[in-house]
Amino acid sequence: MSKDIKIKKGLNIKLKGEADKTLSKAPRSRTFVIRPSDFHLVTPKMVIKEGTSIQAGDTLFYSKNDEAIKFASPVSGTLAKIERGAKRVITAVEIEADTQDSFKEFGTTDVASATADAIKERLLESGCWPFIKQRPYDVIADPETSPRDIFISAYTTAPLAADVDFSLRGKEMELQAAVTALRKLTDGNVHVTIAKSGTSPFEGLKDIELHKATGPHPAGNVGTQIAKIAPVNKGETVWTVAAQDLVIIGELLLTGKFNAERVVALVGSSVKTPKYYTTRIGSEVSTFMYDSGLSEENVRVISGDVLTGDEISPKGHLGFYHNTVSVIPEGDDYEFFGWNKPVFNKVSTTRALTFSWMNPNKKYELDTNTNGEHRAFVVTGNYEEVFPLDIYPLQLLKACMVQDLDQMEALGMYEVAPEDFALTEFICISKQPHQKIIRNGLDLMYKEIG
Repeated sequence: MSKDIKIKKGLNIKLKGEADKTLSKAPRSRTFVIRPSDFHLVTPKMVIKEGTSIQAGDTLFYSKNDEAIKFASPVSGTLAKIERGAKRVITAVEIEADTQDSFKEFGTTDVASATADAIKERLLESGCWPFIKQRPYDVIADPETSPRDIFISAYTTAPLAADVDFSLRGKEMELQAAVTALRKLTDGNVHVTIAKSGTSPFEGLKDIELHKATGPHPAGNVGTQIAKIAPVNKGETVWTVAAQDLVIIGELLLTGKFNAERVVALVGSSVKTPKYYTTRIGSEVSTFMYDSGLSEENVRVISGDVLTGDEISPKGHLGFYHNTVSVIPEGDDYEFFGWNKPVFNKVSTTRALTFSWMNPNKKYELDTNTNGEHRAFVVTGNYEEVFPLDIYPLQLLKACMVQDLDQMEALGMYEVAPEDFALTEFICISKQPHQKIIRNGLDLMYKEIG
């Protein structure tokens, strides 16, 4: 029997360009790129050199802080280039792909009889471990710890985010293998949250504690769900896994192959025919973006959703954790006296010359314009309207800015991740980078407290 979660605070940002429920196979990408910056606080140490032939699942690099955490190639081919930045820091690993993949064999795993240590070892050696993140700090999980619980969100509420139920259709066998394996890694429960309406592939699975959620964004954020089910206290650790990553983990255990396949939603008002594509982690987004076509040239391409994703070039590559590519107009034009006239074409939580509250179901074609410059951080009381966690968001942000560790602890820093502040950043009249502030605060705590 499921347990219901009802979120009242939040904001649904309805945008034009939702993906049609049709799935196509993306053209084969010529190159694939893995960026170490996708793995926060990981310093990579290369295992192979440029020009080396590799198979899908071969280790590209490992973490200098923990050599057991390995990062695998999503395809077979040749390691074409290792890009380096300042102080020779590795910024990207580029693979020139074969026309067809060959896989490194890891051997199948009987998840019903396997021990927790055996499962952990298989996930580490195959490169699947980076799919598991931990809270506090929102970093790759420490394999030496045992989590209190594991949380999985199969409910999406972010603007134009990929529909999990559609993406995971027909993958029940892989999902069951993955959650059964994860259940052995914790003394607590594997909590899975799905939408209250609709049909989810997680319904009927064993070894999970099922929850059904309703409410506006950020009801689909795993951090919101953790806060409603079992909040993280000081001294506790929980793990989180994205729903699509379970398929890769499950397939590894069932077949012995690291198959880094992704169902990606190409969305946004600048896309002519938004829909879903089957591709792989690190693929060139242009392979499917131009297949659907763009309605304009001056666009911003985002790997991820519009609130938390990363800006990339049109010839860029899909991020390691992303299953959405958003393409929206570039906001580099400005309205004359835009601050001093009624606004009908933008989303706002206030009613000062804005009228989006009168049309709650209207879909908008928003661009990247911030509609204002960076300014003093003022108290408005607006953040609390869209922030469902039992935390004071403004006070926590300011504690991070002044690096007050005691206040950060007291105000609930252990519970949050940058994505939990995406909405407060969206409505911030001071144009403060909330997600960056929280990320810097978490990094400080990790360094000072660990």
